[in-house]
Amino acid sequence: MNELLPGDAPSDGPRLLAEEQPGDNAPALSVSELSGALKRSVEEAFGHVRVRGEISGFKRHSSGHCYLTLKDDRACIDGVIWKGQAAMMRFRPEDGIEVIATGKLTTYPGRSKYQIVIDRMELAGQGALMALLDQRRRMLAAEGLFNEDRKRPLPFMPRVIGVVTSPTGAVIRDILHRLEDRCPTHVILWPVAVQGEGAAGQVARAVRGFGALAEDGPVPRPDLLIVGRGGGSIEDLWAFNEEEVVRAIAESPIPVISAVGHETDTTLADFAADRRAPTPTAAAEMAVPVRADLAHHVRELGARAERLARRYRERAGERFDAVADRFPALNSLFAGQQQRLDDIAERLPRALGQRIAHARGDLAHAAGALRISLLDQKLARSKERLAAVRLRPEPIIARIAEGRGKVDQLWRIAEQLHPDKPLQRGYVRVEKRGGGVLTEAAEAKAAGLLTLHFADGAVDARVENGGKPAYAKPKGSEEPAPRQQDLF
Repeated sequence: MNELLPGDAPSDGPRLLAEEQPGDNAPALSVSELSGALKRSVEEAFGHVRVRGEISGFKRHSSGHCYLTLKDDRACIDGVIWKGQAAMMRFRPEDGIEVIATGKLTTYPGRSKYQIVIDRMELAGQGALMALLDQRRRMLAAEGLFNEDRKRPLPFMPRVIGVVTSPTGAVIRDILHRLEDRCPTHVILWPVAVQGEGAAGQVARAVRGFGALAEDGPVPRPDLLIVGRGGGSIEDLWAFNEEEVVRAIAESPIPVISAVGHETDTTLADFAADRRAPTPTAAAEMAVPVRADLAHHVRELGARAERLARRYRERAGERFDAVADRFPALNSLFAGQQQRLDDIAERLPRALGQRIAHARGDLAHAAGALRISLLDQKLARSKERLAAVRLRPEPIIARIAEGRGKVDQLWRIAEQLHPDKPLQRGYVRVEKRGGGVLTEAAEAKAAGLLTLHFADGAVDARVENGGKPAYAKPKGSEEPAPRQQDLF
């Protein structure tokens, strides 16, 4: 390494230390200064640009800002949509959609990248719009939101109809006029914007708001919903192609009729609704029947019921007459019984006279036998028989004495078998402290606390030394064993 010595002139080759040279007009810039200069240059040169490309990697941040990449077959450029501009977009960006983005180019010094800040985004022609619509339709259909088995039948006679549309358009007037002609019904209007910024959110909130009403609340809950607007271009009807509107209609607990545009107009809301109407007027015709037709039908049913009742009554009368003809005449039916009754009525007086005559003869015969002397004799004989059968006390007294002796003998045996009798002869009955007689030494050891019953009372005791004697005489000892300890 060559080093400059004091007094040596500097050369034009590389130097170890950076030094300002006389006449140098390129001073060293900091990274921030260079990034700022680049940012100003790019923004001044490209302050307003329109870029056409396909969306890729679209992502909505939790802050509300949106990040994406615009690309074609040879290049790509990053883009950002700030929260305020993202809320004003008329469609939801999705990957694969070709758009035209309007904004300005800038740089992001933190990553040394340039990007476009998008102020407005539009679909690149009718084809891109239809491609987005088809892509969204396939996605929602794959989730089953358009399945026919999800469609519910409309109520025949709704008490309340909820309408989601603009309050100033011709749609609400057409619906009310048609309902008035066919069958006047209570209508609740939820006013919304049907096109433009925020229209999709208002329509979705209105459908969900109707479904959230309580059945017994102050505002009656509709039995049927009509979501409608007049005709227009596909851009005008785009709010009814938004995903949040389609999902709100599909999730509605109330049946929905979609009446968006004219007969040739079709939106995704039509696929999700329970019934599609070609026009708002047709939706009103689907919603309610014709009151005059109903009244005429009711009158026809009443007349038919009256004819059927009259015919039934006539047929019943004919069947009754036919059955009645098969029965015999009333006089012939009871003729035999009437003749028998007359015969019995004639025989009854004669029979009663004969019966009275026989009864009188029997009474006269019995009266001769009812004399006082005969009754006295019969009473005397009865008294003699009663005296003969009177009971003597001697056999009864003998039986009582015999029974008393047997009882005394049994009592003496019972006294001998009394459990306290042996106690008078010096025996002791051993029981556990809690009760229960003990007959073995092992049981006494296990119990520990005992009660000894003597002839004159009971004494509590405790088993000590595990039940062994307090002192045992050693084998072969001549000395007398000490006296056994008292257990009490």
